[in-house]
Amino acid sequence: MAAKPAGSNERKPEFLTSSGIPLQRTYAPDDAPLDYAADLGQPGEYPFTRGVQPTMYRGRFWTMRQYAGYASAEESNARYRYLLANGQTGLSVAFDLPTQIGYDADDPMALGEVGKVGVSISSIHDMARLFESIPLDQVSTSMTINAPATILLAMYIAVGKRQGVAADQLRGTVQNDILKEYIARGTYIFPPTPSMRLITDLFAYCKTDVPHWNTISISGYHIREAGCTAVQEVAFTLANGIAYVEAAVKAGLAVDDFAPQLSFFFNAHNHFLEEIAKYRAARKLWAQIMRERFGAKNPRSWQLKFHTQTGGSTLTAQQPENNIVRVALQAMAAVLGGTQSLHTNSMDEALALPTEKAVQVALRTQQIIAYETGAADTVDPLAGSYAIEALTGEIVTRAQSYLSQIDDIGGALAAIERGFINNEIQDAAYAYQKAVESGEQVIVGVNQFATQEKTHPDLLRVDPAIEANQHAKLADLRARRDNGKVAELRAHLAQAAKTGENLMPLFITCVENDLTLGEICHTLRGVFGEYRPNVSI
Repeated sequence: MAAKPAGSNERKPEFLTSSGIPLQRTYAPDDAPLDYAADLGQPGEYPFTRGVQPTMYRGRFWTMRQYAGYASAEESNARYRYLLANGQTGLSVAFDLPTQIGYDADDPMALGEVGKVGVSISSIHDMARLFESIPLDQVSTSMTINAPATILLAMYIAVGKRQGVAADQLRGTVQNDILKEYIARGTYIFPPTPSMRLITDLFAYCKTDVPHWNTISISGYHIREAGCTAVQEVAFTLANGIAYVEAAVKAGLAVDDFAPQLSFFFNAHNHFLEEIAKYRAARKLWAQIMRERFGAKNPRSWQLKFHTQTGGSTLTAQQPENNIVRVALQAMAAVLGGTQSLHTNSMDEALALPTEKAVQVALRTQQIIAYETGAADTVDPLAGSYAIEALTGEIVTRAQSYLSQIDDIGGALAAIERGFINNEIQDAAYAYQKAVESGEQVIVGVNQFATQEKTHPDLLRVDPAIEANQHAKLADLRARRDNGKVAELRAHLAQAAKTGENLMPLFITCVENDLTLGEICHTLRGVFGEYRPNVSI
């Protein structure tokens, strides 16, 4: 069916959220019956539906954490300092694809990808250049890295030591969420069992040595970007969270020793009301899971703390200025839903990595919400809204149904291996695409209100010379380091990987002695093997 003509005011016959939840014409008290003690309570109290802090943004605003990184460490460092100078309150590091899957910049597998979708980091020296003149005891840093998360965190800890900053002074988050890589994103290295071992090693190490570090960011963001609904995003993310908690408990960790350092990462999509309800439902569900299923006693273990990023898949290359409006509304939903930190996408990201000007507009969007709208002046301002509470309850119910199905299959990993989660996401993505192509789902500037644009804004382009420069830096490093010590440490690492030894201290020793990311990952590949997904046609 052809798209409706520009300017059509016709509405679709059904009013549904992305999850297929019917929206009523109006809502009344009976549509959202509330037991205020059990369902809502007060902000900062179980089940945290209304927020994890009693004062929320009246105490301080969410962390404004713009995701950034491209080309070399030096160029990314300049972007970070620009963002900090413009009022950003936390750093968020984007790594290039070779770094994400454990290859050095001069590895043949890295050809053509160095610095393209993030910053290239192969050694501790790259990490030091990335944070030059940025005191690590004064910033909170999030690193979007998964399969080699332990190694990149080891580099960060070692750079902190060089700055005179002890590990117990470092604050931030490492994504470290491998299950969603098997589901939706694909930047895995090792099979599930050793991957989960690395994750629990990091949990145990940070408990004692890096106590202010969030050891995992359990991510629904990428699952949503793959095409799932809001309900599926909550359910599959929490299912992965359950799997990580189970793995840590099985490894001998007490739940209250690591659960307070867990964090989550959600998408902010287009359906304004459903997104607000989604965050509230996720908090309530996780609190119940941690207290009732795992017997956590520490209230901090019950709290679902999360970062939000506006929806990358909602950005359009057509009429990119429209993305400013989309991002502002998505960001407002995240704030009204009680996020702890927020990244706002830039208007040009459907076309390329963002320019400085586009990044500034995205950051200003957060600052306008914080300082000008009044949205942060009261805690959970939409609590008691019949529509919001009805949606929150429906998302809880539908997500619980998914969690029960996943439990019946044998947990998140079994559900991934059997293809259950992937099939559910694919079905949702297919249904959405059909709705877009039929015109039932309107995308402004794409299938309605389109114009004949022939020009695009100025775009950021990565200099191809970055790759050669990174090669030269690695050649120089390998020529001047103690290669005998490198060989000795690689042998030690291979042996330790075969035992139950916590590998984090050894990773720190390795990077401090100039072993590269690729060398460490190749050593581990020799012991753990590589993950190869089952493919059927």
